[in-house]
Amino acid sequence: MKRARLGLAVVGMAASVAVGAALWPHASDAYAVLAAQDDPAELSGFRLNSALRNNPGVIHENIEAALAANDADLASSFVELARENSIAVGDELSKRVNDAVTEENSTSAFAKRFATGLVTGNADDVASLSGTVAGDLFVFGDVRDVVREGKHLAMGEDTDHLILGLATAGLAVTAATYISVGGATPLRAGLSLVKDARKVGRIGEGLTKWAGRSAREVIDTPLLQHAVATGSVMRPGQTMTAIKAAFRAEKAGALVRLAKDVGRVGEKAGTRAALDTLRVAEGPKDVARAARLAESKGGQTRAILKLFGRGALLLAAGAFNLTWWLFGLLFALFGFLSSIKAMTERATYAWLRRKKARRLRQQMAEASQPTLAIAATPG
Repeated sequence: MKRARLGLAVVGMAASVAVGAALWPHASDAYAVLAAQDDPAELSGFRLNSALRNNPGVIHENIEAALAANDADLASSFVELARENSIAVGDELSKRVNDAVTEENSTSAFAKRFATGLVTGNADDVASLSGTVAGDLFVFGDVRDVVREGKHLAMGEDTDHLILGLATAGLAVTAATYISVGGATPLRAGLSLVKDARKVGRIGEGLTKWAGRSAREVIDTPLLQHAVATGSVMRPGQTMTAIKAAFRAEKAGALVRLAKDVGRVGEKAGTRAALDTLRVAEGPKDVARAARLAESKGGQTRAILKLFGRGALLLAAGAFNLTWWLFGLLFALFGFLSSIKAMTERATYAWLRRKKARRLRQQMAEASQPTLAIAATPG
């Protein structure tokens, strides 16, 4: 029975070692990811390593998919990601990506997209954003948006308060841009990007709700309604002055920070990366994390966002699963230590029993010797 218990402890120790060895790679990755959860660049690196282990061809597959979708910018982002991680991309595939990028950036295509951004105010790349920002810097775009949405507000119709607030803030920032000789341009570009993303429905639901509430706070509605009633796109200077009076600068801090972060993403990783960020973000903190990611990863940012979505910015629900890997490893370690304790106790107990039995036999032998001596003495 005693030997059986000792054997059971040995089996338990061996089982704990086997389970721990199986859990160690997962638990090690989980710990690294949890430790990097506040650094989007490190977090995305761990996620990429895991994705490549599960599917070594994931980058090549995404390059092909981007080319098929005529998205040369995304294909180029994946090529840069592959290069940074020492993943070979064939010469033929590299040439196809370079040709697509060259065609997309040709003079005629750039001019066409610039004109589209200038006239419509919609942007999805550098060229169209340049046109959009140009229109906003000359106040045409923001005045157009404020007058349109302001009239909806005055007439009690459905009003997009986010576009209204962003355009109103943009008019105030435009004046600062001129005064600082371009110093506020990243903020100006960020406001335009958020506004354009809203127009085409590319802002996440959570971020839309937050930005809508913030935009309402920056507008003095009565003053804006009066400005819109007396203003016109044909009189941008006069209208701009009247609209600026309705802007509450002291309430615009959060909205301005959001626009600055979007502008930082666009500046470091490109316009489409900024638009992708707005699509996956659920709040301003997500956008701030994306800005940090873009500053670290640059042109790779868009590929990372494509692979992992919001998961590139934070752990979200995955933290629970990662914690369970660590818990499993700790449980295996506890089992190992418990088995060692049980084995040590039982081995020590068995050794003490043998020692006690040997001592008892020795004492009995010593006690029997005088008796034998007396019996052997002649009478």
